[in-house]
Amino acid sequence: MSQQRRLVLFPVVHTLKDLGGLAEAVAQARPSHVEKQRFAQAVGGFWDRTERAVDALPVSKLGWRVYQDGLPVCEHEQAIVADLAAGGSRNHRLVRRLMDRGAVLMGTESAELLVEEYQLQKELLEQGADMAPAEAQQNRRLAAAILVRRDRFIAERINATLASGETGVLFLGLVHEVEPHLAADIEVTYPIGKATRSE
Repeated sequence: MSQQRRLVLFPVVHTLKDLGGLAEAVAQARPSHVEKQRFAQAVGGFWDRTERAVDALPVSKLGWRVYQDGLPVCEHEQAIVADLAAGGSRNHRLVRRLMDRGAVLMGTESAELLVEEYQLQKELLEQGADMAPAEAQQNRRLAAAILVRRDRFIAERINATLASGETGVLFLGLVHEVEPHLAADIEVTYPIGKATRSE
């Protein structure tokens, strides 16, 4: 068996069911019925492709780990995934399917950073156009800094827990960029293509 560490990276387009308390504010930002329908169709097609690629992975009961953005390192990872999967999240249903096939679920993120980002995003969505330009710019810089800290944490978590010869599957939102922080011996593959980060 190869001692190479591998990471299979799937970009994630979050649906409203993935966004929890932010879902209502995000839905209002896409107001027209036609826009909502187009978005739902595009996201549905994306997840169809992702599901086919995940199902094609040769997952076994040994040597596979699954990492999920937004999933904190805690004592309740499986319950969080189960709740979101039951609530209709296609992303978390895929995580469950990988677990059912033998992959080990890994807490992936810092709970503190997730709370910090959630509070900031909620404020940004609630204030919207009412926010002063200088404050909005400062908050965008703060959000970008939190994202970098999250990416470093995710990468460090993978670096520390993915053992020699193992394969990790990472579901990661489009705004993230963990690759620069991964250990040099981790080979990253992109079954449905590499996401292009928009600035």
